[in-house]
Amino acid sequence: MAPVPNGRYLFKEIPVGFPIPGQTTVYDESQTIDLHTVPLNGGFLVKVLVLSIDPYIRSKMRDPSIDSYTPAYFLNEPLYGYGLAVVLRSEDATLHPGDHIYGIHTFKHYSVKADASQYRVIKNEEKLPWSAYVGICGMAGETACYAWKEYARPQKGQVAFVTAGAGPVGATVIQLAKADGMKVIASAGSDDKVDFIKSVGADVAFNYKTERTADVLAKEGPVDVYWDNVGGETLEAAIEHSARYARFIECGMISAYNSSSSYHVKNLTKILSRELSINGFIVSSLRAKYVDAFYAEFPARVARGEIQYKEYPVRGLAEAGQAIADVQSGKNFGKCVLIVADD
Repeated sequence: MAPVPNGRYLFKEIPVGFPIPGQTTVYDESQTIDLHTVPLNGGFLVKVLVLSIDPYIRSKMRDPSIDSYTPAYFLNEPLYGYGLAVVLRSEDATLHPGDHIYGIHTFKHYSVKADASQYRVIKNEEKLPWSAYVGICGMAGETACYAWKEYARPQKGQVAFVTAGAGPVGATVIQLAKADGMKVIASAGSDDKVDFIKSVGADVAFNYKTERTADVLAKEGPVDVYWDNVGGETLEAAIEHSARYARFIECGMISAYNSSSSYHVKNLTKILSRELSINGFIVSSLRAKYVDAFYAEFPARVARGEIQYKEYPVRGLAEAGQAIADVQSGKNFGKCVLIVADD
């Protein structure tokens, strides 16, 4: 059979501020692949179906000499991130054609992979959409569940404050906190997003663009558990209106991702006087402890409707740059999933 185009999405320029589709990243269709004859060398050939567009992707668009928790992308090379693919051919005894595998995939239609241990075979006995396995039943859901179990120490009747509540992580945390009997305050950046976070259980939901976070927390707090996706002034407000022994779970700080200057929190001494616990985390560091229980329990909860979720689908690998820009600007409403191909 003749070779077919093998489009890929390349990192072309380190952005200053927000990434620009077609400049920071570019779709390239110059390569081809023969799916029947490409050498596997003991590995396996996959077709990418869905890719996860996550806020952390922006942090990888930097000079490789700058150290961080995640490696930088290399210029003129394809992006990569969490996704789901189907195996087309395999010389690895642990994988078979038709297997669906979740893990780190290249932003490329077809790839030959070498290490099956880096991927999880998804059986999908719950018959969820495959896109769910890069969002609510993938890294976003894992992030919420693992850190909540590890750090929240929830108590019935206490108060949780969740930022970016309409995002895939925030919306899940709202539901976990409500299931544990907590009062939940949550913020989002538009009125329709506020309606959504109310629908998944937030007791107090507000638009941080039209209401001051500090004013809401002064009225509805103090805060016992703070889930931080934002950082900056919001973190400062949460510290100011925290309860003694409050637990701060630092998941992200998107307010600083696209800015050359950072906001300096001015009330850090209250970490001492309030005896706050502040935990930063990377989901991969907690995965070994919780992953098996997560896949044994969580997809079934989603399928039963116990956990609600919302997706922001973008179709076509060529649209990856726009999807990334939408996530960084907050245009997305729900988990941004890039639908690359049908099964």
